[in-house]
Amino acid sequence: MTSDPDRDALASRLDHAVAAASPPPGSPVVVVDLDAFDANADDLVRRAAGKPVRVASKSVRVPALLRRALGHDGFRGILAFTLAEALWLQDEGIADDILMAYPTPDRPALAELTGSPEALRAVTLMVDDPAHLDVVDQARTSDRPVRVAIDVDAGLLLGGQHVGLKRSPVHDPDAVISLARSILQRPGFDLVGVMTYEGQVAGVPDAVPRRRAQSLVVRGLKAASLAQLGTRRREIARAIGELTELELWNAGGSGSVDATVLDPVVTEVAAGSGLLVPALFDHYRSFTPRPAAFFGVPVVRRPAAGIATVHGGGLVASGAAGRDRLPVPWAPSGLHLTRLEGAGEVQTPLTGPAAAGLAIGDLVWFRHAKSGELFEHTKSAYLLQGDRFVDEVPTYRGLGLAF
Repeated sequence: MTSDPDRDALASRLDHAVAAASPPPGSPVVVVDLDAFDANADDLVRRAAGKPVRVASKSVRVPALLRRALGHDGFRGILAFTLAEALWLQDEGIADDILMAYPTPDRPALAELTGSPEALRAVTLMVDDPAHLDVVDQARTSDRPVRVAIDVDAGLLLGGQHVGLKRSPVHDPDAVISLARSILQRPGFDLVGVMTYEGQVAGVPDAVPRRRAQSLVVRGLKAASLAQLGTRRREIARAIGELTELELWNAGGSGSVDATVLDPVVTEVAAGSGLLVPALFDHYRSFTPRPAAFFGVPVVRRPAAGIATVHGGGLVASGAAGRDRLPVPWAPSGLHLTRLEGAGEVQTPLTGPAAAGLAIGDLVWFRHAKSGELFEHTKSAYLLQGDRFVDEVPTYRGLGLAF
C-alpha cells in the first residue's frame, strides 16, 4: 500500500481538531466532515436531475445531520426504518413527510399513529400483504384513514432465478393490482404510493479494482435489471392509474440515483449512504466517493517494530460475512488489517508502512463499511469543518433512542 497525500492530510486535519477540542477519554471518536457531507448532498441532488431526494434515515441516525440534509434544496422527506422512529421524527418537527421503508408489526406505535391526526398526515406506512392491514386494524385507536404505500419487489427474474433482495412477495403486475384493490376496498386506508427498491442496482459496486471480470458481470446484471424493471413499472403504473391516482413512486438508492431518475414513472429517489459514503460505496462508476464519516481509536501497544495495535476498532457491518464488512484503516494511509485478527472488539493490530511511525496514544482513523451503523457505537458525533470541530451533536443512541 503506497502513501496517499489526501488521506495523510485528512489525518492531520482530524488530529488537529482533536488536539484543539480535547474530547473526553474514550473511543471511538466519531467525526463527520461537513465539507464532504455537503458536497455529497449537492452531488446527490445533481444526479437526481430535478426529482426530490428522500433521506434514508437508517443510513444517517443523527438528527442534526438529518436536518442538515433536508436543508439542502432538492431534498424532501425521510425514508424511515421503524414506525417508532417515524413518530419521533414527526413529533420533533424534523420532518412532516415520512415514508416507512418497511412494514411494521409494532402495535403500540400503530395505536399512537392512528390516534394522532398530525402523525397520520405525516407518515405513510409500507405494506406488501393484506396481513399488514390486519395488524393496523387490530391496533388502531380511531377510524381515521391511514396512508399506505405498496412495496413492490424490484428484483430481476433471470432464467427462472430471482436476483435481488428478498423483500416483498408482490412482484408481477397482477399481484400488485390485487393488493391495490384490497387496500382501496378496505375502510380506513388510503393508497398513496408505491416503492420499488432495486437493491441489486443501488447497493452493489460495479467498478472494483482487480475484479474487472466480476464488475463487468455486475454491470450487465444492473442493465438487465433496469430494463426489466422499467417495463414492469410502466405496466403497474398503467394498471394502478385506472384505479386511483398516486402521490409518490419511490425508488432507487445512493448507488443508482442517476439511472433510477431516468424512469418517468419514478417521482422521487431515496438516498442516505451517499451522504456519508462508507467503504462499501467506494467502487461505483456512477459517482466519485467523498468519505465523510470516520472513527478514531488510539494506539495502545507496539507488539513489534512493524505492528501498531489500537484500542477496539472492531465495528463490523451487517450483511453477509466477509472482509468487505470490516472497517477500513484510512488515515494515515499505509495501514491494513492482519488476516489473523482482522478488526477486534478489544484490539485491532495494524501493519503496513505507516505502522512503524505510530506511537502509543496516536489516533488511527477508520471508515465503517456501512453508513448509519457507525453511530450505534457512540453517543455523539463531532462535526468537522476545515481543521476544527464546530459542534458535537447527539446520535440516536445519545438521545436514548434505539430504533
